[in-house]
Amino acid sequence: MTDQSTRHATRMAKKKEVIDAAIARADQEKGLLLVLTGNGKGKSSSAFGMVARALGHGMKVGVAQFIKARTDTGEEAFFSQQPGVEWHVLGEGFTWDTQNLERDIATAKQGWEVARRMLRDPGIQLVVLDELTYLLSYGWLDTETVLADLTARPPMQHVVVTGRAAAQALRDAADTVSEIADVKHAWRAGVKAQAGVDL
Repeated sequence: MTDQSTRHATRMAKKKEVIDAAIARADQEKGLLLVLTGNGKGKSSSAFGMVARALGHGMKVGVAQFIKARTDTGEEAFFSQQPGVEWHVLGEGFTWDTQNLERDIATAKQGWEVARRMLRDPGIQLVVLDELTYLLSYGWLDTETVLADLTARPPMQHVVVTGRAAAQALRDAADTVSEIADVKHAWRAGVKAQAGVDL
C-alpha cells in the first residue's frame, strides 16, 4: 500500500468513526416539518422528490398546491394518477393574474381547509404544502392558526412547506430548513419555462 493510500485509509477510518457516532446519537423518530425556501429554483421539485421517495416506501401522500392554478404540470399529471396520492390544486394563479385581493384571500382560506383535513388524517404520512409561504407573507392566512394546525398533526406525519420568504415563525417551528439560492436562471436569459424541467 502506498503512503497516499495509507493516509487515505487512516482519514476515512477516522471519518467513519465520527459519522457512525453521529448516526448512533440520532435515535429519535418523529414526523418532521421541513421548509424549503429561498429565491432559487428547485423548492417544489425537491418536495416532489420526497413524494416519490414516500411512495417508494408505501406511504400515503397528500399534496396541496396553493397559488398555482395550472393543472398541466408534469408533477400533477404523474403523481395525481398514482395510488396513495391525494392531489389538490387550490390556487387561482399568481396575484398579478387574479388582481382581486378579496378573492385571493377567500381562495387561500378555502384551500387551507383542504390542507387542514389532510393534516388531521393519520393515514397520510407525508403532506406537501406547496407555495404556502406566500399565503402567510401576504397575510391571507393567519400564521398562528397555520402553526397550530401543523403542531396538532399526527405525531408521525411529515410535512413539507415550499415557497420564497418563509416567515421566521415558520422557520423556527421547522425541524429542517433549506434555503435554495438563486445563482443563475435561464429565464433571465430569455428562455421560457420548459416542460419536464420547470413545469
